[in-house]
Amino acid sequence: MPSSDAARGEPEEFSSARAQQVMVDACRMAGLESGGAQLIRLGENALFRLTSAPVVVRVARGAEYLPSVRRELMVSRWLSDEGFSAIRVVEDLEQPLSVEGHPVTFWHLIEDAGREATYEELGGVLRDLHALAPPDGLSLPAFDAFGRADLRIESAQGIAEDDREFLRKRRRELAELLAGLRFPSGRGPVHGDAHTDNLMVDAKGRLHLIDLENFCVDHPEWDLVVSAHEYDGLGWVSAENYAAFVSAYGRDLREWPGFRVLSAIQEFKMTTWLMQNVAEGPHVVDEVRGRLASLRDDDAPRHWRPY
Repeated sequence: MPSSDAARGEPEEFSSARAQQVMVDACRMAGLESGGAQLIRLGENALFRLTSAPVVVRVARGAEYLPSVRRELMVSRWLSDEGFSAIRVVEDLEQPLSVEGHPVTFWHLIEDAGREATYEELGGVLRDLHALAPPDGLSLPAFDAFGRADLRIESAQGIAEDDREFLRKRRRELAELLAGLRFPSGRGPVHGDAHTDNLMVDAKGRLHLIDLENFCVDHPEWDLVVSAHEYDGLGWVSAENYAAFVSAYGRDLREWPGFRVLSAIQEFKMTTWLMQNVAEGPHVVDEVRGRLASLRDDDAPRHWRPY
């Protein structure tokens, strides 16, 4: 997987170091002290926990993320009005800020309980979420099945051109399969990235849905495929935990014939998502290489590591 980035003239990589500098500048603009801030996660965004205040700073990868950042702020306020337990925006700060083209937002820290949310808890939260009715004034898009996969394929550094071409072709094949699906459920609120890492348990045992940037109005199957694929395709979830998820939600998506198509799209997006972070170290490069190899063989076992 040799890099062709120098010849392609790629822009500066969004790394943990760059995100930290953006965070420091944003905190200065907002009147917050950034010293000692800790990186929580580097993925679609970089998340930093401040030590000076109970605040999490969220740095997006670039200006093209601004619409989803604004959507996340609106959804957080709507869920708060509904009394639905989700991450809350810091209301007394003007946001989003823009720092060198990176949208930055500020969120109330959730003091976690020291344990991960269970799949049973996730199933219950999704059941309640899918029962809500967004207000007419909240303009939400349909689910973008491939998200930013196209952007990642073209811009990720350290990816060989033959891998990019394979992913372009795979994207077209999956889009054709998706176009032929008939969903059994109606449209409603969908989280868009519904895995257990996006459900936090606070110190009092309350659940909080986080990472709302992919929130949309579409078929609930898009939320259900995440856990179903982690169990059925990746083996990351035990049979007992997946059964608890199904029991709490009231449905096993694997019984729907369209599950295999949604599962294939899910693993395609998971691979392109990780491609963004190849600059973080050889372990990421190796994982991306392994995922690309398995995508080329539908029958190959998915020995993927969670990221």
